[in-house]
Amino acid sequence: MNKSLNSDPEASSVLHAFRQNKRLSNKERLKNLLALFKREDRVLIVIVADPDSMASAFAVKRLLSRRVSEITIVHPNQIKRLNNLAMKNILKIPMQPLRGTKKEDYTKFVLLDSQPPHRKEFAHLQFNAVIDHHPLTEGWTADFIDIRDEYGAVCTMMSEYLKAARIKPAAALATALFYGIKVDTHNFTKKATTYDVSCFQNLFKRINQYWLNKIEQSDIRRSELKYFRTAFSNLKVHKHRIYVHIGRIGNPDILVVIADFLTHVHDIGWVIVSGQVGEKLIVVFRCDGYKKNAGKLAERVLGKYGPAGGHKQSARAEIPLKNLPEKFSQDFDTKLLIKLFMKHLD
Repeated sequence: MNKSLNSDPEASSVLHAFRQNKRLSNKERLKNLLALFKREDRVLIVIVADPDSMASAFAVKRLLSRRVSEITIVHPNQIKRLNNLAMKNILKIPMQPLRGTKKEDYTKFVLLDSQPPHRKEFAHLQFNAVIDHHPLTEGWTADFIDIRDEYGAVCTMMSEYLKAARIKPAAALATALFYGIKVDTHNFTKKATTYDVSCFQNLFKRINQYWLNKIEQSDIRRSELKYFRTAFSNLKVHKHRIYVHIGRIGNPDILVVIADFLTHVHDIGWVIVSGQVGEKLIVVFRCDGYKKNAGKLAERVLGKYGPAGGHKQSARAEIPLKNLPEKFSQDFDTKLLIKLFMKHLD
């Protein structure tokens, strides 16, 4: 059972920092962040690579570029989704895999668009700064904590830092931040604030529209079209909800593409798409987020079996098949997917 944020001393310090930071202005936040770093520091920026985190890391690199001796951006996940690869390559965002990186080569560590408990790869790192917009977790500390869970994207937060520093982002950075906000708010159809809207508008005049179009149009490999055929064959609709199990897949990002596509179907309140990658069941959730909460559903149903959670409108779970009850771990299909969630949605 999880410890209370108020009863655990370490977690309480996180909660205190979280509350304190809410009261600060952007200039005060910037001052506190920059105070962590010295000229001789070698900084490792850690992200789970997606548009919001990649752009945010790009922004932190710009903020610190003349203040420290070295900055490296690393990611534990493989970048397989074509949009993300296009973004990295077209905007020339310098990144490398976390695997093989020696932490003793660095003096300061920054985590963006995530929190230490989110991935096991973060366990061996003590972060100096954590900047995120996901709900606050417990059991960790950092010298600087800026978590604004009401924001639609960390890119918005980083745009505010740049403005406070009086830095006008160049076209590549502006395009990255603009795209990060656009993706994480689903074109402002999911959680967003007036801050997200304002930053989005301000960035627009600095973006390169050609680069943006090239990134957005890189969606699906020809080899992945077969998964759409499988999805349509296996799809079942039950009480205004779409369920579909794709079966074995090589790249879990195709589940996100299919789930996002199915949200366009009229009169559907939930979309739950699953697939098997290796010995894991990956489940992607989508809903309207008004009276529904995808993150809480994922955590409630699957959290006891493995990592599960997310936002109100979108969530994800990655469950080792061996952790599931026997009736679900063998020959998993769409009917079993429905059975797994039926009593929690009815």
